[in-house]
Amino acid sequence: MDRHITAPYNDQVAKELRSGDYVYITGTIYTARDAAHKRMYEALEEGRGLPFDIKNNVIYYMGPSPAREGRPIGSAGPTTASRMDKYAPSLLDLGLKGMIGKGKRTEEVRQAIIRNEAVYFAAVGGAGALLSKSIISSEIIAYDDLGTEAIRKLQVKDFPVIVVIDSKGNNLYETAIKEYKEE
Repeated sequence: MDRHITAPYNDQVAKELRSGDYVYITGTIYTARDAAHKRMYEALEEGRGLPFDIKNNVIYYMGPSPAREGRPIGSAGPTTASRMDKYAPSLLDLGLKGMIGKGKRTEEVRQAIIRNEAVYFAAVGGAGALLSKSIISSEIIAYDDLGTEAIRKLQVKDFPVIVVIDSKGNNLYETAIKEYKEE
């Protein structure tokens, strides 16, 4: 099913999304990769706050290439989500509602998604130039010394993703394999 949602979003929106849904996100999302996740985790361990309010927000696992003239961002494809798996449960427990990446997640992350009624989306790897066309603006808001891994606040319009793990724990990567084998 095709769905259009606005980010940030609440529990009700997350509960309505199903594994396999095609979703178009409009609104505000944030980027963070490995190094930024490590810093956020360390900040939490030290009792400091995060650089943005994580509650009901979406993190896109992406580090863009430089922007071409007249564009807010360069190629903006997803990175492998499993590299953030050791940090994701803590962020989900703080209210993170969505993550965008590519690839499988651990069972610990899946359980944290269920516990917090969140969603894991996949963006198409190798389509970074096309994905960047849905990004209206990009602003570095934290850790600018990390270069492409700095945390960015993005404004997006109809950013295309697919629900992989929904708030009930249904996992498209598992169900699609079963359906394929049954045919």
